[in-house]
Order: sequence, then structure tokens, then C-alpha cells
Amino acid sequence: MTTKTLQSPPPRRSLRNIKRQSLTESITTTTTTAIKTESKPAKPLTKSESTNTTTSLSNIPDKKASILQARKLKSFAAYSQSSPFPSFPHPTPQECSRAHRILASIHGERRRPDTIIAPSNVAGCGDSPSVLDALVRTILSQNTSDKNSSRAKLSMDKTYGRSDNWEVIVRDGTDKLQRTIKSGGLSVVKSRVIMNILHQTKDRYGSYSLDHLLNASNEEAMRELLSFQGVGPKTASCVLLFCLRRDSFAVDTHVYRISGLLGWRPGEASREETQAHLEARVPDGDKYALHVLMVTHGRTCVECKAGGKTGGKCALRKAFVKGKKGVDDEDAMVKEEDL
Repeated sequence: MTTKTLQSPPPRRSLRNIKRQSLTESITTTTTTAIKTESKPAKPLTKSESTNTTTSLSNIPDKKASILQARKLKSFAAYSQSSPFPSFPHPTPQECSRAHRILASIHGERRRPDTIIAPSNVAGCGDSPSVLDALVRTILSQNTSDKNSSRAKLSMDKTYGRSDNWEVIVRDGTDKLQRTIKSGGLSVVKSRVIMNILHQTKDRYGSYSLDHLLNASNEEAMRELLSFQGVGPKTASCVLLFCLRRDSFAVDTHVYRISGLLGWRPGEASREETQAHLEARVPDGDKYALHVLMVTHGRTCVECKAGGKTGGKCALRKAFVKGKKGVDDEDAMVKEEDL
């Protein structure tokens, strides 16, 4: 008689687990296969890899976290100057320019401000002249509405005197920070990510400042931001784009969805792969405005927002319908991030 070994069923993929997994980006994603020590470049996480597990930051052992960090940096190094889909021809510079013009005609032109002023009443996304403050604000903005992230930021102001009072925040501990930012959603994960970033910053540089990145190259700044546990490509790109005032193309859920509708990415591309692809193909001169306009359009267009239905009235979709490669709204497995 053969005795069968019962296997535990796979964990349920609840919405809460999916959102928790997506928030911490590459540091909270655990693949089901071992990482090979080979010379072949590591590609950005694929869609299947990015949705296989629901491991949270607090449950990742130091060794496993180190492996994930190494893979994240290796992936960036492999595709910092090229697309993971070199044979995929879209978008062309002309297509980017056309989309820019159409979106600007709908929503108004978007230009980078001459100076960066950290808003006192909202969290924003990378909107601060202080690099560390910009990074923390971006973390607060993930997986929630602007209204909720701003509540969390204002709660930090009230509790700590100001939201960037880093020494007091660290002194008072993670539990207090978690309670303080509870109104922003996913406060348990966010508080741990923020506290880890603060500890790592102080350990590395002796103070709570990342302003040396203001003078770093794009590649150096991106690599250093990615080296922090809990910071993935999109978060790092937002800091480059808005705080460091660099030409970087962040891909949030809106940009991912619209790039699929326009046929600007392969249908199987994950969001991380899409960011690497669009970073390589979107001209630098279009990156700031096109990112902001695509986010705005993705939030407001009844046809292009999540769950929207084609009505034949969206000027952007009509202009690109012939170039669309059969990519429909595929963001069911992608977290909603109001960035």
C-alpha cells in the first residue's frame, strides 16, 4: 500500500495580499525558483513571478532579502540602457509625440515646475527638494488615494512636529509610526518600509539625508535608491522624475494599463518589464509630460480608466487603434496605485 503525502493547498490570493505584495515591489516578491548564478542578465520580474506569492516584508529573512536585493540590482543593470523586448517596435518617437499632443489637448500641457516646493497639505509623489522626504512621501502615496496619503502625512506632522522629523520618528519606533499613518492604508507594511529606509540611511551615511543623490548621475541615483529594501523601480523612478528633476519614465498602474491599450508593450509584459521597455523607448523630452498626462488620463477618462468600456469617443484610443496589438485591459493582476 502506498501512502500519499498530502500537500497543503496554495494560499488564497486575497485582494489584501495582492496589494500588500505589490506595495513593497521587488523586496516583497519571492519567486518560486532558485536564482541561478550565471552570467545571463536577469530580466525584470515577469507577470507570473510577480503574482506567485504573498510574502510580506516582515517575514523575509535577511538572507532572502539580500538575494532579492541582488536580483533587483542585477535586473536594473541589465536593462538600464535597453529594453527587455528589443524586437518590439512600439512606441516610436513619433507615436510618443502624437500621444503627448493628444493628451495635452485634452488635459492641458504639463511642464516641470522651475522649483520644487514640498507641499504642506498633501503627501504628493516625490514632491520635495529633500530626497529622503521625497522617497517617504512616495511610499505614503502607494496603494491609496491622494486624500488618504495626505491624511497620513498630516498625521505625521501632528504627531512628530513635522513629517520629516526623522530622529523623533526613529526614536519613537515602528509601532507608533504605524498608528500615526493608519489613515493612509497598509500602515503596517508602510511603517516598516519607512523605518527600514531611515535606519539604512543613517547606517550608511551617518545622517538622515540622501541629498548627495542630487549630484549623482541618473544611473547612480537609480541604483542607490533600488538598494534600499522596499524600494522598487517605480518608486525610484518617481523620485528621479519629480525630486531629482531627471528624465525618467515611471510606470504605475495607469501608465501600465494605457500602454497596453495603445499597443506600446507586449501583452505578456509585467509592469516592471514595461517600465524598462518604455524607459528605453520614450524620448527624454516627452518623459515628464507624458507620464503625468497618462496618469491623469488613466484616472479621468471613462474609456481608459480601470474597468472602462470602449465607447469610440476617446481621442487617444481612436488615434492608436490601428497600432494596438490586441492588448486589452490587463490590469486585473496589477495593484491600483494612485501615484
